[in-house]
Amino acid sequence: MAAANADIEGVKQALARLLAWPDLARSPQLANFLTYIVERRLTGDAQAIKAYSIAVDVFGRSPDFDPQADPIVRVQARRLRALLDQYYIGPGVDDPVRIQLPIGRYVPDFVDSATEPSAKPIGRVAGVPSGPPPVRERGHVTVSWFVLLVLALGATALTYALATMGPRQAQVVVASTGAMQMPKLRIMEFQNLTGDNSFTPSIAALAVELVTDFEPLLIVDVAFGGRGSVMVETDRQDDFVLTGIVRSDVGVGENFQFNAILTDAATNNVVWNWSGVVPRERMAQRGGIDFVSQELILRLGGPRGPLHVKAREYLARNDIAGQENFYLCGLLFSIYRTSPTAGASARLDSCVRALNADDQKSGNVLAARASLLAETPLEGQLNAERQAERFADAEALLAQALQASPTSSFVWEQRARLHEALGQHDFAESDYGTALQLNTANIDGTAAHARHLALIGQLDRARALAQRAIDAVPPLEVPDWFQCVPAMAALEDKAFAKAQRLALECGRVDTELGAVLSILIAQGAGDVAMVGQVLPTLLEVASFRSAGIMTRLRHRITDQALLGRIEVALLNAGVPDKSLDSAY
Repeated sequence: MAAANADIEGVKQALARLLAWPDLARSPQLANFLTYIVERRLTGDAQAIKAYSIAVDVFGRSPDFDPQADPIVRVQARRLRALLDQYYIGPGVDDPVRIQLPIGRYVPDFVDSATEPSAKPIGRVAGVPSGPPPVRERGHVTVSWFVLLVLALGATALTYALATMGPRQAQVVVASTGAMQMPKLRIMEFQNLTGDNSFTPSIAALAVELVTDFEPLLIVDVAFGGRGSVMVETDRQDDFVLTGIVRSDVGVGENFQFNAILTDAATNNVVWNWSGVVPRERMAQRGGIDFVSQELILRLGGPRGPLHVKAREYLARNDIAGQENFYLCGLLFSIYRTSPTAGASARLDSCVRALNADDQKSGNVLAARASLLAETPLEGQLNAERQAERFADAEALLAQALQASPTSSFVWEQRARLHEALGQHDFAESDYGTALQLNTANIDGTAAHARHLALIGQLDRARALAQRAIDAVPPLEVPDWFQCVPAMAALEDKAFAKAQRLALECGRVDTELGAVLSILIAQGAGDVAMVGQVLPTLLEVASFRSAGIMTRLRHRITDQALLGRIEVALLNAGVPDKSLDSAY
């Protein structure tokens, strides 16, 4: 039942329940946003609920706020919409009145749940899978859907190719004579092949939702491809085009199958594809399209994804001195996160320092500088006082970053990592939660949160998050440190051979955790020879030598059961008592 028929008192009670929900209460901005739009609607002032008024009244933007230049309202609306969907398939599933925020507008709907079927989750809520997996194997292609896709989109592709032939030819010159820029992606409207025209508006909204979800990533120049026919700007030279179809999934029941392909605009070659299954009932709900958009963004939008292959190859082969820009520095940060060597750190630092004055003030750049400062090892013996100074400087930079970019998932992720390094685990959890609310497709943030959860005793939650991050990255691009949680899970499952292989990968980046896991695994498997092989590596970890093994681990790990197992394993391996708690 539509909002007009829901009584005012019921809506107020629904709002109070939402505001008391911890996941919303920990985000005062979103709570104020929700309160603002609900109260305006209840007082009959719905026509005043606009992006401008929300930005000024709720988020404190100045009167000269430009919604085209500042996406804060769109970003926060998507966060709020996702939280509402999460609440009503979780703790609020039996609420008599639901508050919903439709895609594409900011005026809320009030729904009598007695007249609307209860929502059922099909995907992951807060990173935890529920129900059958909605997404098939990465890169899955079948003849049937591909034929349908070619038939449905052949004319569109031909029209697009003809319309942009001239600009693409010029593009080669631009790319060869200047610094590499972020890729330009055009998202076309997906084609409805389900035979049910009632879903056409929802499917048509997917392209718009994808454009909105891409914007906060800051490393893709995205444009909407239009409706009905190809509409392109004559001066825009697209690098990639994303097209897709939605069809009924024969043989899987009442499901819809989404198929998307990414085409290189210069060659018309398909460079990536994705297939995902969504239950029909989920598509009928308001969060269905947002879920599909997030799954696509997760696999396509990250710096390790297919849009950035050429740039990553370029960085691997070339010195970019004199060609530094925000985009290339962002990819260098991803490379640094994958393999945080001294060389990767120095290259990233050089890139960041060469950026122009405006980029230097951006939240993401300030946050990158903070992480480099906090994480780059000091030369020689570790100095606790000097490290504390660096942490304090990093904290100051992150405070500036949050002022500059309060809705940046990247900034919140770096703040979470700093709090984790400081041993402030409650703050770290809160920051990771905010980072992933702002951008559920933040792959590194997802993996980092998973590792932190595992170390504070929540391995079951960590498993799902870690796997989500791994599944989102091409197999050859998965960072070694993503495997730390799977190594811990395999150890817990007593799959020792698998655990040892994953622990070795983990240890290439996270030397502390990788070495300790290898000792636990070797002892669990009863492999005395392996204990002897691993022990010298563990004892040479610089942070262990500087502070004592268990002293250092107690700073990172709050799971007392895990700490107890580690201490027993180290003693059984012959580590001297004094090396556990003091420098050696």
